[in-house]
Amino acid sequence: MGFFKRIFGKDKPADASPKIKRGVAKAASNQADEAIPDYKIGVDGKFDESGLAKRVALAFDEDAQLDDIDTLWVAQLSGTVVLKGKVPSQAILDKMVSVAKATEGTDAVDTKQVEIG
Repeated sequence: MGFFKRIFGKDKPADASPKIKRGVAKAASNQADEAIPDYKIGVDGKFDESGLAKRVALAFDEDAQLDDIDTLWVAQLSGTVVLKGKVPSQAILDKMVSVAKATEGTDAVDTKQVEIG
């Protein structure tokens, strides 16, 4: 199924990317001079409160070394990616942390709610 579809309940948009598409998103107040934080830019480049979590889930899906782990969830708290649930090994968790950290807009990755085993 994939992380993106399982966690967010929908197929990824055709133009989806884990990389930030600059200049597409508009501020909530529609003022051009009001910057949108990177963590609020979604997979389609538009404003999205869960943008970072969605881009990380998409990055997990696009990484050939990662399979969907249906016991792991991706969330965000501002620029912090929060991983929750269970993973089969420390090596897989380390890879997921690496992919999450490499996603634009990520300030930190919180794994305190992840169980290994």
